[in-house]
Amino acid sequence: MREFGYQRASDVAGAVALLGAEPDTRFLGGGTNLVDLMKAGVERPARLIDIRELPLDGIESTPDGGLRIGATVTNGDLGAHPEVRRRYPVLAQAVLAGASGQLRNMATVGGNLLQRTRCGYFTDVTKPCNKREPGSGCPAIEGEHHNHAILGASEHCVAVHPSDMAVALTAFDAVVHFEAGDGPGKSALADFYLPVGDTPHRETALPPGALITGITLPPTPAAVNSRYRKVRERASYAFAIGSVAAALEVRDGVVRDARLALGAVASRPWRAVAAEHVLAGAPADPGTFAAAADAELATARPLPHNGYKVDLIRNLLVAVLTELAEEAAR
Repeated sequence: MREFGYQRASDVAGAVALLGAEPDTRFLGGGTNLVDLMKAGVERPARLIDIRELPLDGIESTPDGGLRIGATVTNGDLGAHPEVRRRYPVLAQAVLAGASGQLRNMATVGGNLLQRTRCGYFTDVTKPCNKREPGSGCPAIEGEHHNHAILGASEHCVAVHPSDMAVALTAFDAVVHFEAGDGPGKSALADFYLPVGDTPHRETALPPGALITGITLPPTPAAVNSRYRKVRERASYAFAIGSVAAALEVRDGVVRDARLALGAVASRPWRAVAAEHVLAGAPADPGTFAAAADAELATARPLPHNGYKVDLIRNLLVAVLTELAEEAAR
């Protein structure tokens, strides 16, 4: 690991100024991803700015009935918060599915949004990787890719985004708030993660040197009837090979609102817009749910060893939506 300096920030503006003064610097929250990458030699910052004592650790209701979540809230506190569990149960479930209790108690909301891919070629500095070294190639396409992307990938990168939390947030039109050198800003989460295209090393629309300060969730009545379902290769604390965040509002047997996002299928959390369009105003039954899943997966382009994900996601979507519809009918 490269030797690095360490400094603790006392306020948001000061933290942004410290980062701007030395570009080869990183913000340190819980460090559960960054420190691992430093140990592997993927990240080599000259200095770390510790932001854990900044006043960004609150969760509160917004005037319109949504929620505001601070960037340094730990995943453990987020998953246990009574308002999150009551109004957005899918978010609490996603966080609790994401890691062990020890990691949840360290990892922060802002850091979770910015965690890097877990592709083995990315984390092995002896291998080429366009995300780590633009233009060097993507060996996963011809190599090990059983847990790689089936949607929205390109010939430049087929890695998937690892966050569970971000999948749930994507389903509910979350907004990311940040502080940059020229003042505060915000970005809808749908625009925050960039398409992989031919620049896989550019993962987010966060301005250079900006600090995430929080997330807001708009009021979403459908979120009360929501669920996060994650499939993984071992029973606990593994990254997803496929996941679904879903919310369903049903009245008189008809879908009035549906929110869907998929995880472990693309370089970013995948909002299932095509499936939502099929569901809107349609009967809340397995036939509709299967048609919605097929519409979303029509553009899937699996690689030779990850085609199983198409069937997995289809079955997962139908199962979760069926469960939510049954619960709504009670």
